[in-house]
Amino acid sequence: MQTFKAALVVAIALVALVVSSRPGTATDDNRLALTISIDGAIGPASASYVKDALAKAAERHAEVVILRMNTPGGLSTSMREIITDVLASPVPVIGYVAPSGAHAASAGTYILYATHLAAMAPGTNIGAATPVQIGGPMPGLPGSTPDKDGKDKDGSKPSEAKDAMTAKVTNDAVAFIRSLAELRGRNADWAEKAVRDAATLSANAALQANVIEFTARDPADLLRQIDGRTVELANGKTQTLATKDDVIEAIDPTWLSRALAVITDPNIAFVLLMVGIYGLIFEFMSPGAVAPGVVGTICLLVGLYALNMLPINYAGFGLMLVGIALLAIEAFNPTVVIGLGGIVAFVLGAAMLFRIEAPGYTLSWPLIGIVAAMFTGLILVVLGALRRARNGPVQTGAQAMRGLSAEVLDWSETSGHVFTNGERWQARGTETFRAGETVEVANIIDLTLVVRRAPAATGEGGTA
Repeated sequence: MQTFKAALVVAIALVALVVSSRPGTATDDNRLALTISIDGAIGPASASYVKDALAKAAERHAEVVILRMNTPGGLSTSMREIITDVLASPVPVIGYVAPSGAHAASAGTYILYATHLAAMAPGTNIGAATPVQIGGPMPGLPGSTPDKDGKDKDGSKPSEAKDAMTAKVTNDAVAFIRSLAELRGRNADWAEKAVRDAATLSANAALQANVIEFTARDPADLLRQIDGRTVELANGKTQTLATKDDVIEAIDPTWLSRALAVITDPNIAFVLLMVGIYGLIFEFMSPGAVAPGVVGTICLLVGLYALNMLPINYAGFGLMLVGIALLAIEAFNPTVVIGLGGIVAFVLGAAMLFRIEAPGYTLSWPLIGIVAAMFTGLILVVLGALRRARNGPVQTGAQAMRGLSAEVLDWSETSGHVFTNGERWQARGTETFRAGETVEVANIIDLTLVVRRAPAATGEGGTA
């Protein structure tokens, strides 16, 4: 009994020791500095990753979160999601442009301005935050018709409507980044210049211009420099950072974020969509194959899910669908004209598919060309098969039966039965034949063969 009690005490002590020393849990003697890394274009996957990482940092009571960035920019919707999460984070977020040679352009500039403290590694740059123009040239306001002088009915030119839209988007972006600069006490005038004039700064110039608070060689150097700084959190409370002895730990993206990063690449989403459509076309052409239908359905649904998360132009998407429908019609009813119209509609739709030319979120022209070539190849294969079918011998019907040899099975006066092409037929003719004799099919009338004496038989009889 004593042995059992001693073993129980030891087990409880071991469990307590393991729980108290779990890796990744912040304590007074072991504070955590968690790092999040954004490399490449900012999109739905980046926003999901940052949101999950900040939630995990709050659960683990991390001292700070270092948001390391190397990005050319990305989607404004994803950028605003990240900024919202950073501003609401109960854990201080330290923006850090790194490593050397990295940059935080466009959307990255806004995010860096939103962080509680901002830093850059030597050899990095920031800026070029001008909003990318949405769509192409605007033909004027809705309902307007330009006259011969290029003016609308109200006297304004179409370019004026385009300029007004550009100014509206730019002013909104300026107000947004200035509000972030004022919130964090950074240079709001340069932030506006970065939006209006696409201005950029190196790391040292950004430090001198009060765009960032620190330059640091690495995360450890950054933690030493921010030690003792006071930051204001979302709940209005202030926190004095004690980070010089923090343990640095990276937060990796979840499998869901990784999968989202793959499928939300416009080119991958486009390929998934095409694989899905091709799979369904092949399934309809060969019912019962199963595999093309299953794979096609899965790829189509995943592709549509990815497109739903991207800023697509529904007019372009509609043109793509029209093009694919025309190509499908061409495959079942070849006319050439419908096929050419389908290719044109598909290429135009693919070119118009994405509304915003954001970095990393454009469709590859070579990919569009390859897919269009594949559809063209499908049409050529169908047309080739049709040509061969029309020029080849007839395989079915009455015309295919004419000229075939048949063996007489039984005969009475002018009618009887013959065997040809693996089948037993009722037959009639103008002559009398013997069983086993070979005759030739002259015609077929109402499922009855009209037969005549075969030329070879005539020659043998000597009656030619």
